[in-house]
Amino acid sequence: MKKPKSCNSLLGLLFFAVVSTVFIVDQSCRSQSEGSEVKSPANQTAKDETGAPANQNANGEGRVLVTTDLNLDFSKHKVTFIELGADRCIPCKAMQPIMKEIAEEYAGKIQVVFYDVWKDPAPARKYAIQLIPTQVFIDQGGKEIFRHVGYFPKEEILDMLKEKGIL
Repeated sequence: MKKPKSCNSLLGLLFFAVVSTVFIVDQSCRSQSEGSEVKSPANQTAKDETGAPANQNANGEGRVLVTTDLNLDFSKHKVTFIELGADRCIPCKAMQPIMKEIAEEYAGKIQVVFYDVWKDPAPARKYAIQLIPTQVFIDQGGKEIFRHVGYFPKEEILDMLKEKGIL
């Protein structure tokens, strides 16, 4: 049975529209991720000449430390709040203002560290994470005291830190 010519034309047009739309959306997403600034902890922390994060003040307090260094010094702070995520992950993006606020408000007590596990998977292996974002809290002795997976509201973080006797 032969389809009417107008039906074939309509199907061809529909196919062309779908393929064109997919191509345009794909190109738009690529240009956004490659060409525009993504507001992430990585972009909030300036880099020095060596590519290492430059801190807000001489002792590095009050900023989210964006790093790939797995050898952190936990002894200088009551707790280290480590966020393992990615700068293009939506729940991870939602955590960024929380991390920044905690770093600023509890400078000297809480060190806040961000690892982008999509750019460098080594921290994900070290901390044995399965989903992002994952928050890991490490005491001064380097011992994990708490772990959370997913978006973690600031109030709940502070409540947990109070329960643990840190705040």
